[in-house]
Amino acid sequence: MSQLPSNPKPLSSRQAGALRGTVCVPGDKSISHRALILGALAEGRTEIAGLLESEDILCTARALQALGADIQKQSGHWIVTGAGLGGLIEPASPLDFGNSGTGARLMMGVVAGHPLRAVFTGDESLKKRPMGRVLDPLRQMGLQIAEEGQSKLPLTLIGTSSLVPMEYRLPVPSAQVKSAVLLAGLLAQGRTSVIESEKTRDHTEKMLAYFGAGVCSEAVEGGTRISVEGRGTLHGKPVTVPGDPSSAAFLAAAAILCPGSDVLVRNVLINPTRAGFYQTLREMGANIAFENERELNGEPVADLRARAGSLKGVHVPAARAPSMIDEYPILAALAAFARGPTFMDGLAELRVKESDRLAVMVAGLKACGVNAEASGDTLSVTGAGSVPGGAVIATHMDHRIAMSFLVLGLAAEAPVTVDDASMIATSFPEFQGLMETLGASFEDGARG
Repeated sequence: MSQLPSNPKPLSSRQAGALRGTVCVPGDKSISHRALILGALAEGRTEIAGLLESEDILCTARALQALGADIQKQSGHWIVTGAGLGGLIEPASPLDFGNSGTGARLMMGVVAGHPLRAVFTGDESLKKRPMGRVLDPLRQMGLQIAEEGQSKLPLTLIGTSSLVPMEYRLPVPSAQVKSAVLLAGLLAQGRTSVIESEKTRDHTEKMLAYFGAGVCSEAVEGGTRISVEGRGTLHGKPVTVPGDPSSAAFLAAAAILCPGSDVLVRNVLINPTRAGFYQTLREMGANIAFENERELNGEPVADLRARAGSLKGVHVPAARAPSMIDEYPILAALAAFARGPTFMDGLAELRVKESDRLAVMVAGLKACGVNAEASGDTLSVTGAGSVPGGAVIATHMDHRIAMSFLVLGLAAEAPVTVDDASMIATSFPEFQGLMETLGASFEDGARG
């Protein structure tokens, strides 16, 4: 488990009145990563509007710059002048991905197809996270790891211009592994395929097609085969990044919990592979709706309206986990206010996120007076309609844990403090400002 930094920034939330207003959340993190990466691999210019300027995304941008891509911010947009497939160069220093597992894992696929050596590193949290499931298929394609037998950062990756195409069946659902293999496949001679038994985020496939790659999906026995043709040409394109549904989830949750609230979040990505959280909210009886549904760069978007209302406990099946894996912490916070038990199955992935999110959520909820348990890959939360609160939460440097408990504190009977809110900037630096715009109340520093 990660250690707290030497200068943590505690933040407290207290019971709020009605939250009201219309806001936009920052750009989607998954699409932001991929727009930068494919722009760097394309020929020509890619202009990105709405890029999420969080620390995770900036780490990916800096890594691509170190590999020779020209990336600049101009008049609020980001301009990427691509190096073309195979055109990246050996970096002069280690590539530091900070806290970003997505950035590190996707970039492993990119580096695999270039004849260069690159040291991948990150912060203390990222260094504890497993990379083996991405490295295993990439090794089969030809990537070498200098630190033989190691699977955690820092690692020295040795790429090659002679990657071997392959067909890889995902042992567990993972959009990051799928994406890393497909990105490597762009640089292999021939067709590279990934077979997934459960559908995962499909942003990589959509954006590959948008940039001109030869990509296709087809039903096969036991799942779906996604294939990409190697050694083609990607063409720079304008990209507008829709609002991040994982960020919007915190605003929607706060509106649901605070009596009298009515919040509209504009331009939110509603890709079905990311919408499991909102499906679950409807099952819980939440007052939410998608308005003005439309398409942007091949991705479905809508305006999300959330109003205050009561919730009931539900059973969230394991099959839904890939479509809402990042939203379980805030769902657990909502479940604390629901009437009756909520069971969330299939959450083994949460054990290896920025923290062991199952253990951390259970500890935090219990500290707030909520009945919560984690057994195997199932999280259960038994709500009673209200939450005592009044606790100081150990976040273990996990941004989603911090935001989830700050939202919980907005409706708890007593204020809730997170021991460090600084890491929220890795994914949602505007979180506090947007919440305060809607009427939320926060206080810097630990409470006595």
